Amino acid sequence: MKPEMSKNQPKLPPLTALKRQAARLRSALAAEGKVISHSGALELLARQHGYRDWNGLHAAAAATSIPVRDRLTVGADVRGRYIGRPFEGKVIGVSRFGADGRLRLVLHFNEPVDVAKVPSISAWRQRVSCTIDRYGRTAERTSDGQPHLELDVGRSA
Repeated sequence: MKPEMSKNQPKLPPLTALKRQAARLRSALAAEGKVISHSGALELLARQHGYRDWNGLHAAAAATSIPVRDRLTVGADVRGRYIGRPFEGKVIGVSRFGADGRLRLVLHFNEPVDVAKVPSISAWRQRVSCTIDRYGRTAERTSDGQPHLELDVGRSA
């Protein structure tokens, strides 16, 4: 029951997002008095995505999670979110950082990004340095738990 691969098929979310979806599904069903296990929620979620079971969905999602470090080079176009604001830009510096696959990047945004949360203040950034994990996210988080920088790794700018 594996879905047919096509250019129009949406990319699967990362495994962590799929697991959060299953947890929300389980909570929603519990609110309606339908109690299921976490593994049952994972199985239902897999069927919603067109897979026979969680193992199939897990394998497909893992296969699409190609580490960012294998695709980023100086001059590569990138896009994503920086302090919650969308950006597009170029990689102008890249180096390995640590044995766990982290990368140290220097990015130049095509247009400056205002990262101030208060409307009466501006804090424009056009060039940023950051360290990302193998999936394109910084370990540093904003107060609401979002990564400071997150690359859209499935698409190029």
